[in-house]
Amino acid sequence: MAQAIPRIVIAATQSGAGKTTIVTGLLTALRQRGIVVQSFKVGPDYIDPGYHTLASGRAGHNLDTWLVPKEKVEELFAYDAGDADIAIIEGVMGLFDGGKGGVSSTAEIAKLLRAPVVLVLDVKSMGESAAAIAQGFRDYDPEVNLAGVILNRLGSETHEKMIRGAMKKVGIPVLGAMRRNDSLHMPERHLGLVPAAENAKSDALELMGAEVARQLDLESILRLACMADDLETEKEPVKSSAEMTCRIAVAHDEAFSFYYPASLRELQRRGAELVPFRPLHDAHLPKADGLILGGGFPEMFAEKLATNYTMRASIREAATSGMPIYAECGGYMYLKEELIDFSGTCHAMAGVLPGTARMTENLQMVGYVEAELLTETVLGEKGLKLHGHEFHFSEETGEEKDRPLRFTKLRNGQSYAAGSRAGNVLGSYLHLHFAGCPEAADHFVEACRKWAH
Repeated sequence: MAQAIPRIVIAATQSGAGKTTIVTGLLTALRQRGIVVQSFKVGPDYIDPGYHTLASGRAGHNLDTWLVPKEKVEELFAYDAGDADIAIIEGVMGLFDGGKGGVSSTAEIAKLLRAPVVLVLDVKSMGESAAAIAQGFRDYDPEVNLAGVILNRLGSETHEKMIRGAMKKVGIPVLGAMRRNDSLHMPERHLGLVPAAENAKSDALELMGAEVARQLDLESILRLACMADDLETEKEPVKSSAEMTCRIAVAHDEAFSFYYPASLRELQRRGAELVPFRPLHDAHLPKADGLILGGGFPEMFAEKLATNYTMRASIREAATSGMPIYAECGGYMYLKEELIDFSGTCHAMAGVLPGTARMTENLQMVGYVEAELLTETVLGEKGLKLHGHEFHFSEETGEEKDRPLRFTKLRNGQSYAAGSRAGNVLGSYLHLHFAGCPEAADHFVEACRKWAH
């Protein structure tokens, strides 16, 4: 089925150039005009799509060719963008940066979706060199349709005129010129931006939207997006509630918010009803046949998690009863016996899995990994291989003899045993996308269904 989906990629020369601020402002400005806009983020990032969601009023989605096979990325994109007026795709790092061999780079996604690219340039302390950089990015890969630039952090009208003139020399359209404005800065912490769940300030979004509407050429951006070719795709329906055969409780609050909506949808497609709950605030687990604890920032809320004794007891009881439980990163840390925060304070956690998670000042791991199951788990049979991502500042203390997973780093091939398993509970630092591992989605839902009956 051919679908006309106006779309555009907002890329940059490197991280920190201002992509997220500009995209969030663009989503806000378009929504204020009555335009239905769907956002996407290239790569495994969880935090930026949260701001996209606040700005657009629709769940932000991810596009990643390591977590999900190339052939399914276009299908997922069309499914979520098909009913929108325009899709805005925020890139990751620099335009050509990604995993080993350029996997899941912004350039790869732009070519896969045949979408025009607008390059954000941080031009602070830069003059005509900005045009040389833009020209180099345009010519580096002719298959990428670099259709224009947005100049960011300009110092003055004179500064802007100088760079606009240089861009005209190399034939690159300027689609926006943003002046330096420290009030548009988003708060950060050790994993990047503070999640939108903790920073949902509408006045900041309003300011970003107003500045973008004033300083970007919205009409030209919309016109460019409408020039993208039609996509050939098929939609797969989500099961109705009448067809649901099990209930899976999903932790979702300020401490646990790292989920890919399209990943959770894969569980719904297999007949799972997803029931959100809040480990920080709720006294007990809801009625469910399975449990998922996603990533997030349990270290920032460790004291409150520790003092919610009834929730911790409820999760231990569910684990002891044999309920299938799957935990990723922050959720994995919560299932351990203890969590030591950045100040060195030790907090009791759920006590479902052995050992302690200790926060460190240094990043312990970031990057794509392949995970192989070394034993049967709630995700599948021994030998199943999954594509995932790691990103954490914590480390585990206490050795386990029988780790359930073996991780292999994509970048350098280094392998190491990982994770922990206890009965029907599996946890590790792995973040995965169920659309990229349908066998794992099948196996987990079936495990929940069997436990229910």
